[in-house]
Amino acid sequence: MEAWRGLSLVMAVLCAFTAAGEAQLTESFYASTCPSVESVVSQTVATKVSQTFTTIPATLRLFFHDCFVEGCDGSVLIASPNGDAEKDSDDNLSLAGDGFDTVAKAKQAVEAVCPGVVSCADILALAAKDVVVQAGGPSFSVELGRRDGLVSQASRVKGNLPEPNFSLAQLNSMFAKFNLTQLDMIALSGAHTLGFSHCNRFFDRIYTFPSSSGVDPSLDQTYAQQLKDSCPQNVDPSIAVNIDPVTPNVFDNVYYQNLVAGKGMFTSDQVLFTDPRSQSTVIDLANSPGDFNAAFVTAMRKLGRIGVKTGAQGEIRRDCSAFN
Repeated sequence: MEAWRGLSLVMAVLCAFTAAGEAQLTESFYASTCPSVESVVSQTVATKVSQTFTTIPATLRLFFHDCFVEGCDGSVLIASPNGDAEKDSDDNLSLAGDGFDTVAKAKQAVEAVCPGVVSCADILALAAKDVVVQAGGPSFSVELGRRDGLVSQASRVKGNLPEPNFSLAQLNSMFAKFNLTQLDMIALSGAHTLGFSHCNRFFDRIYTFPSSSGVDPSLDQTYAQQLKDSCPQNVDPSIAVNIDPVTPNVFDNVYYQNLVAGKGMFTSDQVLFTDPRSQSTVIDLANSPGDFNAAFVTAMRKLGRIGVKTGAQGEIRRDCSAFN
């Protein structure tokens, strides 16, 4: 009987710790320690967006890249003098500096009112929501309580981020590792309604595709020519093209309408429509802004829970680009 009571006590303590760990990520995490954090971050983001639109896609992409490697722990923000941090990997070299600058400025503003309280990981999560709102997208509550990670290595990035030539099966497999469904994946892909890409990311679809013309036949031919005009064969590698050719500065469901029309820039975009297993979802999101917004919000909240560090698993960085 005593042994059973002891076991029951141990189980109760374990359950309490588990519940506490889960409860640490909550929308009201800073209610008593930094109640103004959301408004401070929002104001900083709005100012930054007014200076350059690139802030919006850069910050949203930064959040995605952070969460898929080591979890949503700000590891992508670390700068290494040796050039071997997460941000130095080949897959992250195209991350625009405006995203990093947005987080740095927001952290500085938050530190001025609540020093040593709010993690860089949480600031990035809040900023990602704010840029969606700034672009005309839906607002949503962000769960908070992440700690900043203690590991940031370029060598740990490869294989953890989707490639532009991925098939539906490859996309689903990667997202499933993070407890994200096919619908979540398709909704998060809708972030391509904003931003731009360098020509080398889709060059093979317009010049070297294994077809008689060298062009991917799933591409609308007029759109393919537009891409060729923007990206001639000897193009400057710094040239970038809007991913959404119709409304590139607005967060909307036109991305999905583009897919239906054969105007998906990447293979991994267009396959969402050409593969019959996902086509009906794309058509629904193309026809319903409300369905897209709802699916995107759900997926963003799930994305924000990936691999979070709480309590002693991490720290609150003083400088987002450096470990304490």
